[in-house]
Amino acid sequence: MVHRLVLGCDSVGGDLVGTLAASPGSVTVICERERRVEDLRADGITASVGDPSDPTNYPDDIDTVIVAGESAAANLDAAVAAHDRFAKASLLVYLADDAERSVRTAIERIADEVIDSRRIVSDRILDAVGTSHTERLKRLMQVLRDLDGPLAVIMHDNPDPDAIAAALALQSIAERANVEADVCYFGDISHQENRALVNLLDLDLNVLDDVPDEDEYAGYALVDHSRPGVNDRLHEDTDIDIVIDHHPPRGPVQAAYVDLRQDVGSTSTLLSEYLERFGMVPNTTVATALLFGIRVDTNDFTREVSTADFEAAAYLVPHVDSDLLERVETPSMTSETMETLARAISNRDVRGDILTTNVGDIRERDALAQAADYLLGMEGIEVTVVYGLMDGTVYVSGRARGARVDLGETFRDALGTIGSAGGHADMAGAQIPLGILDDVGDDSRESLATIVTDIVAGRVFETIEHTTPTPKLDTDVAFEYSLGE
Repeated sequence: MVHRLVLGCDSVGGDLVGTLAASPGSVTVICERERRVEDLRADGITASVGDPSDPTNYPDDIDTVIVAGESAAANLDAAVAAHDRFAKASLLVYLADDAERSVRTAIERIADEVIDSRRIVSDRILDAVGTSHTERLKRLMQVLRDLDGPLAVIMHDNPDPDAIAAALALQSIAERANVEADVCYFGDISHQENRALVNLLDLDLNVLDDVPDEDEYAGYALVDHSRPGVNDRLHEDTDIDIVIDHHPPRGPVQAAYVDLRQDVGSTSTLLSEYLERFGMVPNTTVATALLFGIRVDTNDFTREVSTADFEAAAYLVPHVDSDLLERVETPSMTSETMETLARAISNRDVRGDILTTNVGDIRERDALAQAADYLLGMEGIEVTVVYGLMDGTVYVSGRARGARVDLGETFRDALGTIGSAGGHADMAGAQIPLGILDDVGDDSRESLATIVTDIVAGRVFETIEHTTPTPKLDTDVAFEYSLGE
């Protein structure tokens, strides 16, 4: 049975207590107003006259504490006392109309959820008490507070805006739990939009060359991916404390706290929801990054978008630097990206409505995704698969539109057995280690190109032919390969 303690019972608390009393579990009210206490007792509710901030008035074994007085300063005092007395209880605090910034900040530091008086207060509290959302927030905070040292928030290799923004938001939530957190990644940030995001927002990100020493971090969190050693360079047996992602996992996910939701368009959406439910106001940097992350992963709200994505955007917009966001979205394209796009167009192999292209050696893997997006605009094309070589690995990026092909499943079936692959129905990626094939001399690069094409394009075409009702593929289209410089 759930035991709830209500501290303060003025207009807001009074509306709330009656509903709680009719719900499963017990309710105990402590209020300084004697007449209000008498009315509650007449309704059969356990109530006592006393100072809500005096822990000697509290009963034992409380699961949820709700601070609902009309004075923000008094609510802060009660919240501090309740937090000290019931460390493991879920703490919800009503932010009264007279809340000064310092009081708001102090309440946000200790409360599991802050109820802003500018919203429909009673409905908002009732939605929070005893729901899965509250339990989720409570579990996350408990995992953070159990850490005995700093947290490493690990993005996937060569992080995109969604991963970067989600990591920044989780860092701010960790700081609220008094946990120091570093935003970390392996690889490079090469996509011009991603570099613009980091540079214009002046983000402090940690580039990892090697796996951190055992005593460097007390815990690890993964954002925008879900398994250590898969799209990051952590050891596969690394103990993970937190996983938050919107991609479907290929294998089992193990962590002290896991939030995997495939019904939203971005991980930034999930972190925006956390911030809102915690009652936190994101700073301009975090809000701008989150909105950009949502827009990129949903292709400006046109790809796998959900109601939650729009709601998250509406929550973020008042806190975003619009001018800065526009500058992030319109960076110049590098010469390397232009060269990759040119080779992708030149080397394309079109069979029916499916286009694959080998761009050869690359220096910016993000250029593959840009080429895949661009080529999807060709008339009659429904699927694009662009791949290239870098550092002994074949990187593959794909895009699709329409419901005929589930590209994530196609990549997993075609390429997952020889590398790592995954993604969504309309956006997917893969990495395939070349192994000894990468040791061939310059004279054999043309042969290597043919082998890579046979592996990637061959497997993709074969998988689509066998798993989807496709039009007859035109196998007479001539194509050539150019590995570049």
